[in-house]
Order: sequence, then C-alpha cells, then structure tokens
Amino acid sequence: MKKIALAAAALMAATSALAQSATESTGVNSVLGVAPKTEDFVMKASASDMFEIESSKLALQKGNDATKTFAQQMITDHEKTTMELKGLIDGGKVKGAPVTALPEDHREEVDDLAKLNGAEFDEEYIDDQVDAHEDAVDLFRRYAAEGENADLKAWAAKTLPALEHHYKMAQDLDKS
Repeated sequence: MKKIALAAAALMAATSALAQSATESTGVNSVLGVAPKTEDFVMKASASDMFEIESSKLALQKGNDATKTFAQQMITDHEKTTMELKGLIDGGKVKGAPVTALPEDHREEVDDLAKLNGAEFDEEYIDDQVDAHEDAVDLFRRYAAEGENADLKAWAAKTLPALEHHYKMAQDLDKS
C-alpha cells in the first residue's frame, strides 16, 4: 500500500511539473503575463540564444550587408548572454540546465533558412529575428517582473534592454 501511495505521489509531482512546463510551452503563461518557472526560463532563454547564434552564422554567409551587420551583433551579444547564464548556473546561483542542442522547432527553422539564398534568405531571416526577439522580450520581461530566483531575475532585467534593442533593429530591417 505504501508503494502505491508513493508511486501516486511521484506521479502527481511529475504531472504537476509537466503542467507547469506545458503552460509555458503553449503560451498560456505569456497570455496571462505569468512568469515562467526558473527551469523553463533557463531552457527557453538558452534555446533562444542558441537559435540566434546558429541562424546568424548562416546570415553571415548568405545575407546582404545589412543582414550581415545585424547577424554579427546577434552572435556577439547572444554569445555573451549565453556565457552569463552559464556563469549563474555554474556558480550555483541558478538551478536549471541550459539546452545543449537546438530544440526541434528551432532546428527546423535553421534548416529551412539554410535552403534559401539572396533576398528570400534575408526576408526569412529577418522575419525569424522579429519573431524570436518578440518572444525573448516577452520571456525576459515576465521573468524580470516576477521571477522566482533573485539573481536570475536581476540578470533578466539587466539583459532586457539589449533584447528590446535587438527587437527594434529587426523590426527596422523588416521595414527596409
């Protein structure tokens, strides 16, 4: 009987953890303006950085001059935030694990970009950047406002202005 009760408790805890992640992954938290759990924030922020870096490396090869300039800044800035987040985790200030490989949806976007050239590449890359930065600004804004880890919350608040600037730059490129 004790084993059944322990198994049921473990299942409920696992289900609860999955439900929390599901609200973040489905966008419910974003719609409601609810901060993500620390583990969700770490995963999403690191996946976003990885996507920015990988897609921007392609842009350095395939983009026009304006796209290449933007892409180089994305690589530089997102490598910096990747290292800062890793430092918070390695220093024990934040619990969670960054992603070590691009999630499937980001991998598909990068693979699709790799098939494009010229103006078609630039247009899709910039569209992806606008979407990615809109999501990142939302994620960081919510965590900076109500995140559960004080160190990570402060880092999110410190990083947010750069992400907002990236978003504006991407929007401006999208208009040109």
